[in-house]
Amino acid sequence: MHTTVIRQATFEDAETILDLITDLAIYEKEPHAVETTVEDIQRDGFGERPLFTCLIAELDGQPVGFSLYFLKWSTWRGRPSLHLEDLFVNPDVRGLGVGMKLLRRMARIALDNDCRRFEWEVLDWNMLARDFYHAIGAYHCEGWLPYRIEGEALEELAEGG
Repeated sequence: MHTTVIRQATFEDAETILDLITDLAIYEKEPHAVETTVEDIQRDGFGERPLFTCLIAELDGQPVGFSLYFLKWSTWRGRPSLHLEDLFVNPDVRGLGVGMKLLRRMARIALDNDCRRFEWEVLDWNMLARDFYHAIGAYHCEGWLPYRIEGEALEELAEGG
């Protein structure tokens, strides 16, 4: 029998969080995409004005997963929404309930914060995750397309050029 603990991450967990982010990037076929540093995590997750919160999932005392999230505010609902930026469980321990425990804790956090929605994105090719989310009652939001601007285009937009 395994023991799973879901706990709030602390400043001292920054390196573990970065390791899990790196594992996620490898799983998502982007092993060189992570630019985040331990210092970034410490500053933005545990500094004077935290921009995110993180849960660590431990199985038999070892970190095996995480969820990183933040609140945003819905102009139409007039209430916050919980945005799950990333949820990851190491592939070698999937099927043991760790991901479900992370999602249950996230749902509780959403309700405790009076959130009307709990939202996240999933890569279109990740059918394992999509099937898992559909099984718990989550659905793909039709009609909304994700947009992003970054790099030079972001700088040009900000400068008015």
